[in-house]
Amino acid sequence: MDKFVITGGTPIKGRIFVGGAKNAAVAIIPAVILAGDVCRIENLPDISDVVVISAILEELGAVVKNLGGGVVEIDPRPINNYVADHELVKNMRASYYLLGALLGRFSKARVPLPGGCYFGVRPIDQHLKGFEALGATPKVENGMVSLNAESLTGSHIYLDVVSVGATINIMLAAVKARGLTIIENVAREPHIVDLANFLNSMGADIMGAGTDTIKIRGVEKLGGTTYSVIPDQIEAGSYMVAAAATGGDVIIDNVIPKHLETITAKLVEMGCTVEEMDDAVRVTRDKPLTRCNVKTMPHPGFPTDMQPQIGVLLAMAEGTSILTEGVWDSRFQYVGELCKMGAQVSVDGKAAIFEGVKQLTGAPVKATDLRGGAAVVIAAMAAQGESTIEDIYHIERGYEKIIEKLCSVGAKIERRSFPDR
Repeated sequence: MDKFVITGGTPIKGRIFVGGAKNAAVAIIPAVILAGDVCRIENLPDISDVVVISAILEELGAVVKNLGGGVVEIDPRPINNYVADHELVKNMRASYYLLGALLGRFSKARVPLPGGCYFGVRPIDQHLKGFEALGATPKVENGMVSLNAESLTGSHIYLDVVSVGATINIMLAAVKARGLTIIENVAREPHIVDLANFLNSMGADIMGAGTDTIKIRGVEKLGGTTYSVIPDQIEAGSYMVAAAATGGDVIIDNVIPKHLETITAKLVEMGCTVEEMDDAVRVTRDKPLTRCNVKTMPHPGFPTDMQPQIGVLLAMAEGTSILTEGVWDSRFQYVGELCKMGAQVSVDGKAAIFEGVKQLTGAPVKATDLRGGAAVVIAAMAAQGESTIEDIYHIERGYEKIIEKLCSVGAKIERRSFPDR
């Protein structure tokens, strides 16, 4: 069993280069299924989720060439199968985007229910509602989702809750449907805009991505394209928090500062200095952290994927802070791991109350999920003494070369093999 071994207490200083956005990449790669020619995708992050979703496309028949340096060429024309492989799909949540892509191409799809991190119930009812509105008949049985349609026709769809996954899936299914599709109360995250831009670069007709209403005029066919994925907002935010937690001075390169505004605002409120440049941000902290209340919300609110990381700062801040989760039912599994390191946190439903402590202490902990894993890495870097982190596969699903990047700015992290218990 591999673990991270981290010796904390050292401020990190230097520059970190952020890779392509995980959440955009895992939507854009399935979208290639809809293309009528080869697609070249650049700035892909080197993470296991990208490897898995690429392997799923290969299983379906696509020709996938990894050209190195975050560049992949995919020829989707040989795909002749609308049934996804269970063993691969169970490893990642975003595999459900195969539903919309396969439905859009074949008017049918058969995909296992997704895996990935678990934050309580992740219903796909809004996805199915959208597919039904476009003319598909959904069926869920024995852990499989089946969709069948004679043809897909544009429709007016209102999402009962703001859902990133449903927004993306309905977009994928609608781009080749006959007529006009209007989707209201949609998610507005940067990776949804990126997916729309990718589809439009292939010849789709999508308007309104980034607002709460998306309009899609169906087209008969899509071509190939060359496209570069946006930088990863959450990776950047995680390194911003790491700089703040360790009292460091870090320039984070290859970012879109506007995507980081809510994170920047909270760091400044807590006593950090954040300097924005054209495609970089610099984060420094030379005084104690002050208390702060945070509530996660759909974009443009504070991102739920940054909730565990900001929790580390609240655990170290002077005074009492309240962290409220406004997106998922259950996203506080990591709190127990922080408490092993000396944090004082109590959870009440969707809120966690943090009583700041002067110092966290190294301890054996585990990554409970992808972002919770990032949180314990940050906490271990800020803590006095040595920490070991197990279940690191969660972290490597979404963070490209995390050890190399953090060690390059002075963190003391090793990956070591331990005997399985």
